[in-house]
Amino acid sequence: MYTKKQWSKLPMTLAAILAVGVFCGVMLSNRTAKHRPPGNKVDKLKLAEGFKAEHLFSPSEEQDGSWVSMTFDNKGRLITSDQYGTLYRTILPPIGSTEKPVIETLKIEGDTAKVAMGFAHGLLYAFNSLYVMINNRSNAKFPKGSGLYRLQDTNNNDQYDKLTLLKAMNGEGEHGPHSVQISPDGKSLFVVAGNHTDLPQMDSYRLPNNWGNDNLFPFIKDPRGHANDRMAPGGWIAHTDPEGKTWELVSAGFRNPFDIAFNEAGDMFTYDSDMEWDFGTPWYRPTRVCHATSASEFGWRTGDAKWAPSFPDNMGPIMNIGQGSPTNLIYLKDALFPEKYKNTLLAFDWSFGIMHGLHLKPSGGTYTADHEEFLSGSPLPLTDGVIGPDGALYFLTGGRRLESDLYRVYYKDYKSLKAGSNVATVNLTPEHKLRTDLEKYHLGVDSKAVAAAWPNLAHADRSVRYAARLAVEHQPVAEWKAKALAETNQQTKIYALLALARQGSQADKEALLKALTTIDLKKLPETRQQDLLRVFEVAFFRYGVLDGALKTQVTNYLSPNYPSSSALSNRLYSKLLVFLEAPKAVERTLALLMKNEPFDDKDNETATASADLILRNPQYGLDIAGMLEKMPAKQQTFYAFVLSQAKTGWTPELRDDYFKWYDKAFSFQGGRSYIGFVEKARQIALKNVPQDKLAYYNKLSGADKLTGSGNDLAKSYNPKGPGRGWKVDEAVAAVQDSLAGADFETGKMIFSAVLCSRCHMIQGEGSDIGPDLTQLANRFTAKDMLESIITPDKAVSDQYASTIYTLNNGESVLGRQMNEDANFYYIAQNPFDQKTIKKVSKKTVTSTKISPVSIMLPGLINGLNPKELRDLIAYLSSGGSKNSPIYTEGKAQKGGK
Repeated sequence: MYTKKQWSKLPMTLAAILAVGVFCGVMLSNRTAKHRPPGNKVDKLKLAEGFKAEHLFSPSEEQDGSWVSMTFDNKGRLITSDQYGTLYRTILPPIGSTEKPVIETLKIEGDTAKVAMGFAHGLLYAFNSLYVMINNRSNAKFPKGSGLYRLQDTNNNDQYDKLTLLKAMNGEGEHGPHSVQISPDGKSLFVVAGNHTDLPQMDSYRLPNNWGNDNLFPFIKDPRGHANDRMAPGGWIAHTDPEGKTWELVSAGFRNPFDIAFNEAGDMFTYDSDMEWDFGTPWYRPTRVCHATSASEFGWRTGDAKWAPSFPDNMGPIMNIGQGSPTNLIYLKDALFPEKYKNTLLAFDWSFGIMHGLHLKPSGGTYTADHEEFLSGSPLPLTDGVIGPDGALYFLTGGRRLESDLYRVYYKDYKSLKAGSNVATVNLTPEHKLRTDLEKYHLGVDSKAVAAAWPNLAHADRSVRYAARLAVEHQPVAEWKAKALAETNQQTKIYALLALARQGSQADKEALLKALTTIDLKKLPETRQQDLLRVFEVAFFRYGVLDGALKTQVTNYLSPNYPSSSALSNRLYSKLLVFLEAPKAVERTLALLMKNEPFDDKDNETATASADLILRNPQYGLDIAGMLEKMPAKQQTFYAFVLSQAKTGWTPELRDDYFKWYDKAFSFQGGRSYIGFVEKARQIALKNVPQDKLAYYNKLSGADKLTGSGNDLAKSYNPKGPGRGWKVDEAVAAVQDSLAGADFETGKMIFSAVLCSRCHMIQGEGSDIGPDLTQLANRFTAKDMLESIITPDKAVSDQYASTIYTLNNGESVLGRQMNEDANFYYIAQNPFDQKTIKKVSKKTVTSTKISPVSIMLPGLINGLNPKELRDLIAYLSSGGSKNSPIYTEGKAQKGGK
């Protein structure tokens, strides 16, 4: 048996090296106050030039939960909600004061529930009421279920005593009902909900409710089961009156928007989430800020059916942010901020701790934006924020029971600014005025709608085109169908027929498709060609298989143009022609796959580069790092999935090349669901091979590389668990008294399974990104070692720390400096790819500072059970030597029993 005394002589410098472990991550996002780095909490904040921050309160330290929503009432008091608990009302000290906030638990008179009111993702004080968007599955602790509630003080004693449920909602959790905001005119309410919230019955629908997938891509739901029962319209935004009596759907097709904001023109914006498990796939869409116009659809569909942002039947974002977890969105018109922050949105990212500033610029009927990193921190799980009566920004961190804090941010010279100075003058573009005029026809049948909308169906501005088409779609089809079919303006005809494809019936199928083939495709600009191809897709999806002369006519119209010079067009053509079983469709598509055509993804270009996010959060950064190291070829993936449905057009040679692609695809790394998606497509394709060749193609396509579930690659070792969130004391107790029976080979495999080998070598095996762990001194205890692994940010060595470079444009770069010369810093941001270097001009750097947080990944051992933890610790402690006394003494003692 290995004793405590012998433990103290083990090579424990390993702990110190692991504590700084080079480039295995950064930022322990879920560390508690107990584990927070020393120093003032505002020290970790990187602020825009000229701003100051104050830390006001720590709810988690006072056992008040983790706050996720906030609003100010009519007396300037802050009302907040714990994500899984009650409401609080706070009197805040003035800016610069050292006084503490005065906090009271907000009870509802006459309510005897253990928690009177809370579990709110959204709070709003308006109409002498407190509106509460509860996000909760009814239970014994808190019986109120999800929905919009109204609290009122009917006896004027400054306590709420009347509770009214305005609208019950079926949905809860992080994709449940979220925020409630007052309308721009101050007369009504808007609410927003994520895609796990059923759309309640509406009294009216600006977006017609005949939505579908409208995508010929093989429909594969997420192989890990996420949102598999959630269908269109996904997340939604609705409008209602103060009493919640009449409801109107305004916008939908989101994944999980958390909040909405309005500018002076009354335009509404939201910040929608990505699906991080889709990293590396052709249907991945980054987090994005959207202008949610009337009747707008943003194309979220479950699994791989998401729409491309360029599709004409949905609206695109005004800015793609990048990977992250959107929470709050604020428009800064009420802030006492400098002139620069007029026309500015602040978008909160929970995952990477960034407030993104979007400086809006009118562009036709909508907006573009310039990006600024207004505020960031590591870690900084941003939840909600609001501009206070004093013009300062108040924001919260927390969520998921994490450490929660309340901050105030204000401009240093705020006293020199006047209230209302940040309100921008409304200067509407002609396109904006036209768009909003057309949106008046989204309310239902209007005899003037078709005449007003028709001349604008092919307008140069996308938002106007969209508004015009939706105005037409709200009118009886019989009123405009013949006009659409007979239209002579070819571009107008595209969008008129899109409306017919969406609102017509099976009886219109032949006439619709024949009308589409009369459009001279080659005379259209490329973007209009793509819109036309999209109309074919919607028609095929809604009206089904073609046959006979109609099938021949449509095939002969489309096939000669494939392949085209446009990668995006080719993606559309491939879906259409494989659906039609067109001659040579398989051969041409496979040729494009083998050619490795670039993936044209201009519509998804992001304001933040993926590599810049890796070191801001270990949970998500690790996924990004692995993806960038082995990036899948997204255009190839697209073609391979399309071909999985092809039943005809194959030769043995084509099939060999095709199925070999899958074997290669399994060597790439995308998000968590990438392997499973590829496997699902492979299985679809295998159903189309001759039965006597099934085993051959199954093996050729890489079946042996997969686990039984098909969601992961088979590894030499997968932790058996059950794992746990290991605490230091628990881990020490599990290993310090005895390593007898520890297995060398298992420990070696676990060393790779928990990613140690991605950074470190032992006995010449592993990676040389970090220090070699073979030869280590003997001067630490077991507790020191495990504490360094479990809480790696407790001690950070300058030698391996990351550096934060603040740039003169307000952005920041985080990474490890590998080199520098007179003009540049050379920064490595990917822990698994030190060869990819970002050059940062010294002229653009205004300041640098060492990150106070370790770049060692937390939680690496959380998948291990006690026996597996002992095997790993024994292997590390042996320096990778099978002849270590750890193993030989254990065997000797066992033999002597």
